Amino acid sequence: MTTEELNVNDILDEEEDTNPISHKDIIQTVIASMEQNDSAMVKQTEEGYLWKFQYGKVEVFVQLTGETEEDLLTVWSAVLTLPANNEPELMRHLLEMNWSGTFETCFSIFNNSIVVSVQRTVADLNPGEISRAITLVATIADEYDEILQEKYGLK
Repeated sequence: MTTEELNVNDILDEEEDTNPISHKDIIQTVIASMEQNDSAMVKQTEEGYLWKFQYGKVEVFVQLTGETEEDLLTVWSAVLTLPANNEPELMRHLLEMNWSGTFETCFSIFNNSIVVSVQRTVADLNPGEISRAITLVATIADEYDEILQEKYGLK
């Protein structure tokens, strides 16, 4: 667990004692602690909320479809645009990293890009899990984007 997660959790735990706090509010608090260059933006649609913010050299997206137990929290960040050089080797490398190098996140394909992502329902979702999901995606994406682009990106 990172220092950012601990600080966010301490703040949220104190607020939760007096007022129930929504997943939306927790997400906004986490993003505010991580964003760089006042980059955070949020859009509300019929499908819920979508945030975007800059972390290092990557853009991170957070989507919350609602507050019911069946609604979803999805966090993702693109690290490489497809097509790529030597895709069979790339896919094997990503699958091997998914086994033990990405914690609860995973590499996957979305909109012709390799992304780091995590998704789960909001049932029993606590502030620490939200903070961890956003922090892991942002950190892993920022760590691997340049490495993957250098090795597999089309030039």
